[in-house]
Amino acid sequence: MNRRDLMRHTGAFMGLTALGATPGWAQPDRITIGMANVWAAWCDANLLSNGRVVDGPQQNSSHSEGQAYGMLLATIMGDRRTFERMDVWTRVNLGIRSDELLAWRWLPDTIEHVPDLNNASDGDLFRAWALLLASRRFEIPEYRELSGAIAFDLANSCIFTTEDGEPLLMPASEGFTTERGLIFNPCYSMPLAMTELATEFELPVLARAARNSVEIARQLADGGVVPDWVEIAQGELIEPEGFSYDSGFEAMRLPLFLIWSGLGDHPAVKRYADAQARAPEGTVATVINRSSGDIVSTSREAGYKSIAALSACTANNRIGSEIPPYAENEPYYPSTLQLFAMIAQATASPMCIPL
Repeated sequence: MNRRDLMRHTGAFMGLTALGATPGWAQPDRITIGMANVWAAWCDANLLSNGRVVDGPQQNSSHSEGQAYGMLLATIMGDRRTFERMDVWTRVNLGIRSDELLAWRWLPDTIEHVPDLNNASDGDLFRAWALLLASRRFEIPEYRELSGAIAFDLANSCIFTTEDGEPLLMPASEGFTTERGLIFNPCYSMPLAMTELATEFELPVLARAARNSVEIARQLADGGVVPDWVEIAQGELIEPEGFSYDSGFEAMRLPLFLIWSGLGDHPAVKRYADAQARAPEGTVATVINRSSGDIVSTSREAGYKSIAALSACTANNRIGSEIPPYAENEPYYPSTLQLFAMIAQATASPMCIPL
């Protein structure tokens, strides 16, 4: 039986156990060997031998998000060797700013591989989280030191303070403030990661920013599916100029991250699940119009279906979900989101075991 057959028959979930009654990563080693074949398939498809995570549809580029996502997965899987390769490539090629944040993208086919030194705060956030967990799992104190330095730089360079004095995580250190306020991406603020870093390094501003992002997502959900981007202007949430106000490839991470953070009852999860229920049979909505709820585009990729299925199961308090088996032939983004959905299901929605 080859690996593809094995994953199809097992659904790639057998042996994947929850970490406990509540979300948390104090003992990430309790995710078991049941994901070994899935992890090997992900690495075969997305990771070069030098530790570079390749996003094929995006010019075969690499970015801080992909490197950080891969490092987090390697930590959860207990794969120290792969973690170290990704970590070294990331430091050498993206860790070229004057602070501990990363340049957001590396292009393989240009003379200047890193044309823009601006960071992406979600990539830095997940990298800091991955390093913190790796310091515990692999017992390497230096990883914790770097995690703390990244967290401090996020707090110092990527926090926007609203008119009422509340902090929010900006998408980057530069380029997202307006004359009226801030261009905000709700899914960049992963509550569990921010809260754990805030606790570990005594950075309450990160915890407050996480709480505020959850509240903004709640307000947005009152008016429809949560969009990819929103402008926060003088206390109002308005459609941003030049950014997607639909719920698309960015926003689909929000219900996943909320569930993973133990917030499965958040109205944004329900909104997303209800919208996905209108997708044609066999497909998943990838872009949903915020105003009308109409489905703009669909996909059959298992990674996107996994988020929709997990959201539907969690929002509706079902027993058992329709999360599909892992599909090893999908591009970096949906395949990575599928692994995240598997982990979120095991750690935060155990009743949503795939059936």
